[in-house]
Amino acid sequence: MEYKLASTTWDEREYAALSNVIESGHFSMGERVLEYETAFSKYNGSNYTVMVGSGSSANLLMIAALFYTSNPKYRLKAGDEVIVPAVSWSTTYFPLQQYGLKVVFVDVDRGTLNIELDALKEAITPRTRLIFAVNLLGNPNNYDEINEIIADKDIVLIEDNCESLGAEFGGKKAGTFGVMGSYSSFYSHHIATMEGGCITTDDEELYHVLLSLRAHGWTRNLPKKNWVTGLKSDDWFDESFKFVLPGYNVRPLEMSGAVGIEQLKKLPEFIRARRENARYFIETFKDLEFVEIQEEIGQSSWFGFSLILKEQNEISRRDVVELLTRNSIDCRPIVSGNFLKNQSVLQHFNYEVRGSVENAEYLDAQGLFVGNHQVCIKPQIDHLAMVMARFR
Repeated sequence: MEYKLASTTWDEREYAALSNVIESGHFSMGERVLEYETAFSKYNGSNYTVMVGSGSSANLLMIAALFYTSNPKYRLKAGDEVIVPAVSWSTTYFPLQQYGLKVVFVDVDRGTLNIELDALKEAITPRTRLIFAVNLLGNPNNYDEINEIIADKDIVLIEDNCESLGAEFGGKKAGTFGVMGSYSSFYSHHIATMEGGCITTDDEELYHVLLSLRAHGWTRNLPKKNWVTGLKSDDWFDESFKFVLPGYNVRPLEMSGAVGIEQLKKLPEFIRARRENARYFIETFKDLEFVEIQEEIGQSSWFGFSLILKEQNEISRRDVVELLTRNSIDCRPIVSGNFLKNQSVLQHFNYEVRGSVENAEYLDAQGLFVGNHQVCIKPQIDHLAMVMARFR
């Protein structure tokens, strides 16, 4: 019995979509990417979607857009403080450093694994301009409480939703509570487009800024009437190489868009299967006396299943990892663990830690996660339970 971290979500429909792109001879971003963006917006209930090359580049463009928007309500400047949870993926944090922001790390909740709300409240100062919420392992944050915390403050909210496509809180999709949200469609995520990511927003100006930043900072992909330049010239030649923002080239391939169209059609069933697996996982492990499992907020889309060893037992995480590995069960740290620990990249950051990060430290030392899939994995969960039972 093998319990892999992830499995393919593709069948003949994705390969047919790739073949159609190959036959068309048009491989760079085009109509299929646009069709995918439209479908993605419809799925999430957002006004606009911008597809990019990865979830990491989605995070980069969100931060960049907040520097180039003309809206003073959203606009950031170097030195502004950004509050982030101490547990996330590296490229949640890197764009903040790259744009000269001060990164304020706070603790996570040991149950939900998301930002600890009391720690968030206490970390806010008059210099706080942005909260970068992370929906970890499929679990949305409690956005009612976050919005209550910032209701009377000049603070922008954005979401790293790369691990939580399809999650919901209060009937609203995770990734749509902030002014922008990022998503990843890497192989191990809820849908897979080879490499790929998206940004959603309801703000038209941010959408136009993102369109320009995605492709060289030029005007070519902007509508004639837009928030970046006002009106574009009708002369296509004049607009071919007109650069207005210091942008990037993080465009997706047309093949990724074509695959994404097929993947989105399957996504509701993928989410249903993941939630069914989660119900079985919770029932199987809820009474295992030496581990904690993630506390669901709203409706998680269950990226994976966390296991945190409780205090006052003689079991080490190293022992667990070695036993799982010997029994063909893939496992990983809970994302990056405590990012403040042993990450030499932080020497390049302007950052501060506010309050204790004891929960992040604990899950860094005693936590791991195993995969969830878009198909039934009850036999694999039974195998995991049997192996873990050896520690009783």
